[in-house]
Amino acid sequence: MADKVVILGDGPFREPLATFLASQRVACMSPEQADGRDVLAVIDVQTGCDGGKRDWLVSAERVVSERTPIFTSVLHRTATEIASWLAHPERVVGFSPVQFADMPVVEVCRPLQAEEDASWTEHLQVLAGWGKEVEEVGDEPGLVFPRTLALLVNEAAFALAEKIADKVDIDLAMRKGTNWPYGPLEWADRIGIDQIVAILTGLERELGEERYRPAPLLRKMVYAGYLGRASGRGFYCYDEQSVRKGAEG
Repeated sequence: MADKVVILGDGPFREPLATFLASQRVACMSPEQADGRDVLAVIDVQTGCDGGKRDWLVSAERVVSERTPIFTSVLHRTATEIASWLAHPERVVGFSPVQFADMPVVEVCRPLQAEEDASWTEHLQVLAGWGKEVEEVGDEPGLVFPRTLALLVNEAAFALAEKIADKVDIDLAMRKGTNWPYGPLEWADRIGIDQIVAILTGLERELGEERYRPAPLLRKMVYAGYLGRASGRGFYCYDEQSVRKGAEG
């Protein structure tokens, strides 16, 4: 019998996660379809800039066993804050859904409520069972890779707005200089401009530091619906197959 996982959220990370889980012979379902006794885990990929994330998690907790781990995206909020919404906060595992299917390593964090829970690490066996290496890091919005990438994108957006270089040259310089597969603006389009802004505003909200203030250009792009590959337009334009067509403007 296939393992069953409840997936929460409707953002850009849901479809890649569901495809990956299908490749692992895992059945994905909504809370309404769940039989609590048979659910391996709840996986929440909603970034969480509004109240929807809380409502989904509270609803899901009601239909699964109190021992079922809840993996929740911590791109915008800490695992400790998210865990405070639930009746059993000690089973919450913060994680990064960014490039989840493609990256061999999954970053996770432990909420303060589970700090003395010796059984918390047992939840990580779910990820290991899918062939993932697990890296536990500190409980802050964005964790390590998404946080670092968001800051690079933010600086690149400031450079673009200040006309230091055009978008193509910014990406080329970073690809050549760091040997990355993508430049920061290309990365932003792949992950989603709205997700980058969510990480930055989460850090700004949590830590109160000016360096996390999103570039005005990023905010304007979100307002305009220029979210990247998912919307067909971001820093670059894309066709219906999300293939880049060329530079904007």
